[in-house]
Amino acid sequence: MKDHIEELLSQALLHLRRDGILPKECDVIPQVERTRSPEHGEFASNLAMVLAREARKPPRELAGDIVERLPKSRQVDRVELAGPGFINFFIDPLALSGVVRDILRKNKQYGHAPKRPDHGVTVEFVSANPTGPLHVGHGRGAAYGASLASLLAAAGYAVQREYYVNDNGRQMDILALSVWLRYLELCGEHVSFPNNGYRGDYIYDIARMVRSEEGDKWRHNNLEVTDGLPDDGNGGQAELYVDALIERASQLLGHKGYEAFFNTALGNILGDIEDDLAGFGVHFDHWFSEVGLEESGAIKHAIDRLRENGHLYKKDGAIWFRASELGDEKDRVIIRENGRTTYFASDIAYFLNKLERGFERAIYIFGADHHGYIARLQAAARGLGEDPERLEILLVQFAVLYRDGKKVQMSTRSGNFITLRELREEVSSDAARFFYVMRSHDQHLDFDLDLAKSRSNENPVYYIQYAHARICSVFRNLEQMDLLHNPAIGEATLDQLDASHEINLMRTLSRYPEVIESAARLRAPHIMAHYLHALANDFHAYYNAEQFLVDDENLRNARLNLVLATQKVLQDGLALLGISAPEEM
Repeated sequence: MKDHIEELLSQALLHLRRDGILPKECDVIPQVERTRSPEHGEFASNLAMVLAREARKPPRELAGDIVERLPKSRQVDRVELAGPGFINFFIDPLALSGVVRDILRKNKQYGHAPKRPDHGVTVEFVSANPTGPLHVGHGRGAAYGASLASLLAAAGYAVQREYYVNDNGRQMDILALSVWLRYLELCGEHVSFPNNGYRGDYIYDIARMVRSEEGDKWRHNNLEVTDGLPDDGNGGQAELYVDALIERASQLLGHKGYEAFFNTALGNILGDIEDDLAGFGVHFDHWFSEVGLEESGAIKHAIDRLRENGHLYKKDGAIWFRASELGDEKDRVIIRENGRTTYFASDIAYFLNKLERGFERAIYIFGADHHGYIARLQAAARGLGEDPERLEILLVQFAVLYRDGKKVQMSTRSGNFITLRELREEVSSDAARFFYVMRSHDQHLDFDLDLAKSRSNENPVYYIQYAHARICSVFRNLEQMDLLHNPAIGEATLDQLDASHEINLMRTLSRYPEVIESAARLRAPHIMAHYLHALANDFHAYYNAEQFLVDDENLRNARLNLVLATQKVLQDGLALLGISAPEEM
């Protein structure tokens, strides 16, 4: 309908140019938007205000000229002028009922754009270090990323969902060390645990797995482990101590022993993350290994590209990237004095790898504390000779849990945090997925656990799912009354859907394609969440105001067609957000 109105306005502009009201060279594409209130029609255009200067006329007068030249359309009931020159379009109710026909004919494809294989986009999200279970902070990024990827696919993009596995570097070494030290405890050795180690109970679980497989073969006493090492402490002293412990572990265990702890920890935690996300309805097309990035030569390839483009220099024994000349706040080390590449070198290589795999755009979804990565990676893109517009970083703000009106305190370092699995078990995956995306990703989120668990209309996800369950009950009642739904009769009698609640519901259903497009374009799943709540509200109002299973066969089937169309849109919209559509509640 929106496209149809834009075409009507384009035809009117042709006549305005022919009549000399607009210059012949004036070539503007009309813009049409949904109105905020049905009192102003379904659609409005500010075209007259945009072209008033070109026409040398007051906007409202020009709007009248445009309306006079609009072609007749059976789908438009009337057109009105409003305010300083808005043109409001009121859709004919019979044309509005055509949305029911479209939904039932297109089924799950209603509102979805045709697939465009040339519009490839990779969406990387979660990518939590495999050093422990996912916590509620990761949950918001997971829900947002998965929902956005689904919306982009519905909008026609060829989407790949990717998880970057940070299976290399210092944090993984600290994880392996932590498991070994807990293993020593289980063997009866008492070694002081470092302040910067990982302290969660899951570390003991992994240590038990190693001991069950390896026995006590990697046991060493406290003197062997700590002799000659610096004292543990806070700040830099704690960092020196844990680094020294890592080096000592490597010496005592050798390659084979160290790998036993490292690989068991990585495999266990990564497997748990994948299982946890699957239970949350989040799945990835590709798990990308940082170790694989190095082994493939991709890091060297990216560094060579930067060097060829003249953006590297040597200082204090290290190799630096001239990032400050390309938009970053400072230059960055790419290769350390010891010859090892930095995390940033891996980030640069990973971005280049995405483009060389054929993706038109690389979307990263990071936590809000990664804001510094935006300028850093944009500088890297320029340094590689790539368009930084192909890089898009979306920052997800923090979620704070509240129970009984009080903030739930958490500390990741101490291991005292609520895991994503615990959250799912407490409030359900459906409630968690919805609550995570019902606010814009760039806004802080206060997550009310009590509201998420409640079975009331105040709980938005319950309210939406209840609308779907009510529709299912309508069709169960139909069967119990030995009546049948004849969609063909319903389609032929859609003109009988003229009650106010029916008009409101059809108007909302007609918005669905625009909601998908807008939510994808603006990277805003919360637009879909709000739309589904509005649709559920319109259906509940309809359910409470009208009888569906009436004696009149024509009216009954027409109403059942509308109810079925509503069900299909609710199902599809909930699925895009990773939420189920229960038949009973």
